[in-house]
Amino acid sequence: MKRTNSPFGITRRPLERRHFLLGASGAAAGFLGSHRSMRDALAATVAADGGGLHAPARIHFEPKARRLLFIFLTGGFSHVDTFDPKPRLVKDHGKPIPAFGLRPDESRPLPLLGSPFKFARRGRSGLEVSELFTHLGEHADDLCVLRTLHTDIVEHFQATLAMHTGSSTIPMPSLGSWLSYGLGSFNPNLPAYVVLAEHLPYAGAQVWDAGFLPPEHQGVRLVPGDAPIPDLASSVRSVRLAEMERILLNDWNSAHAGRHPGDARLPARSRSFETARGMMREAPEVFDLARESDSVLASYGLQRGDNRSFPWQCIVARRLLERGVRVVEVIDTGSHDNWDAHGDMEAHRPKALRVDRALAALIGDLKERGLLQDTLAAVCTEFGRTPWVNDPGGKGRNHYAKAFTCLLAGAGVRGGIAHGETNEYGAEIASAPVHVHDYHATILHLLGIDHTRLTYRYSGRDFRLTDVSGRVVTGILA
Repeated sequence: MKRTNSPFGITRRPLERRHFLLGASGAAAGFLGSHRSMRDALAATVAADGGGLHAPARIHFEPKARRLLFIFLTGGFSHVDTFDPKPRLVKDHGKPIPAFGLRPDESRPLPLLGSPFKFARRGRSGLEVSELFTHLGEHADDLCVLRTLHTDIVEHFQATLAMHTGSSTIPMPSLGSWLSYGLGSFNPNLPAYVVLAEHLPYAGAQVWDAGFLPPEHQGVRLVPGDAPIPDLASSVRSVRLAEMERILLNDWNSAHAGRHPGDARLPARSRSFETARGMMREAPEVFDLARESDSVLASYGLQRGDNRSFPWQCIVARRLLERGVRVVEVIDTGSHDNWDAHGDMEAHRPKALRVDRALAALIGDLKERGLLQDTLAAVCTEFGRTPWVNDPGGKGRNHYAKAFTCLLAGAGVRGGIAHGETNEYGAEIASAPVHVHDYHATILHLLGIDHTRLTYRYSGRDFRLTDVSGRVVTGILA
């Protein structure tokens, strides 16, 4: 029998490629059209073995985390202005040092730029956090600050792609899609992977795409506003009529499938419509914050009636996690007006003001509800920023891929620690480097997955999120 894919290592008779492409190409625009019709191919192969799409799985070992909250701060926030203080950088402000521009081949002496932001030790751990994240600093004892991230390419598009997919050059399946493929969903009425994104990030929808994985695992984008999911409300005038139509369609589809017993796509498509109907019942309640208390809304900085802001997205993220969504991502802004502070580092202030309070409230809310103990929270960006400026008198920083900071918190992670060190200016990694592949390997590990064993065979090769690299950062594990 020909080898096929399964996160469990099960061999199945493959769905023919031409049949898969025919089914996927028929996807219509809009959530209830395009996303749900793309489920068919995977559903068909699972149905062949009598399995289901949504049963949660533990594929390699006991997980510390059952779900992932992934917060992406677009544009590259500066590590030396947020979570990696450098007193020597402040002391030597204006001093030229051997440096480079956007690329290493643009080498020349450039003046250092001391951080304009004050740092303070927070919590019992004394973790140093800048004034930009005053509220998040209240949870310092829950934060694991990885100060030695590094990536391969210093352009926004490619680096954003790398942080989401492990590949900075060729679009590959996203982290959320890999987790959906490996672990499934807890709730048959909601997708396994949901992305809250008011604006498209760099690389667009590729950052939550399933790539060559079955399209079932593609992230579902929710756009903040009056209708986060288009066409969610039923157009049927009465429940009785809707039930009659459902029975009629089921009978019709069953008869049609009976005349084509070799085509497993037909029953799979029927099940996809059942899931869509489930979303029509359950998703509206997720977006209805009427039962959230005034004190909870105030903690996030949310005004009643607001359904677009970052605080609204954070509350909805928590509600999705509570209801069994495996991976929830929140992207704070798009490819414009973000953390990309070339002109003046003071531009970080309004960006931090927009997210700081809500992020802190989200961590605190998850903790108070007992969810943080089995939820892994990741707060990351695509790269850091240079310790120097491009020209004398400059106030902004350029892109920097050789060292930057990301965070983890929650299940299985040691809180109140800073992992790794950069040098006195934050320009070089001095100890314990963490490549993006290592960051991903650690996230998978905490969710019970050996990153070297979660693979998918495509075009004659076994692919994985971490490619041929990656190691678990064991020093941060609780």
